[in-house]
Amino acid sequence: MGYANSDHGDTAPLAVKILVAGGFGVGKTTLVGAVSEVAPLRTEEYLTHASVGVDDLEGLNGKTSTTVALDFGRITINRELVLYLFGTPGQERFWFMWNDLVNGAMGAVVLVDTRRLDVSFASIDFFESRHIPFVVGVNCFHGVRDRAPEEIRKALDLDPQVPLVLCDARDRRASRDVLVALVDHLMAAHSRPATPGS
Repeated sequence: MGYANSDHGDTAPLAVKILVAGGFGVGKTTLVGAVSEVAPLRTEEYLTHASVGVDDLEGLNGKTSTTVALDFGRITINRELVLYLFGTPGQERFWFMWNDLVNGAMGAVVLVDTRRLDVSFASIDFFESRHIPFVVGVNCFHGVRDRAPEEIRKALDLDPQVPLVLCDARDRRASRDVLVALVDHLMAAHSRPATPGS
């Protein structure tokens, strides 16, 4: 990847839009906040009695708020590349926003929770159906790794070329590693010959 030239001969880093997606409560807001070099923009609202029976809180003890529009952050990978991160809302009632958020996105991170893998199927299907490259970040809450990577890959029915990275979304370095894995995946996909339907 190289610099983009301006009219004055100066160079600017390449800006790339990335989505951070996944089911409700998997850690998307946490990851964006942990890795962003600027104060992240958040659209968090408190969960109220109105969400009872609508939002599935099973396995999410202590969760009191939810993203209702998006999270936004930025991270500079190197002098040549800046990632703009857009965290998607996880509840099904807000999925309509994904169609707007995906515009211009080069790739995505699908964050998953091994305690609730089923809430991530829709995210994976969304990017696969749009032929948008993605990596899977397995958020190991409190450092617990209760499933082997190959077991997770099989449970999610991932294509062999989709990278899977274990991480802790609270940790800046671990979250950055997931994004670097996505950048590597995007570069590899760009260098492969195009196939029909891609």
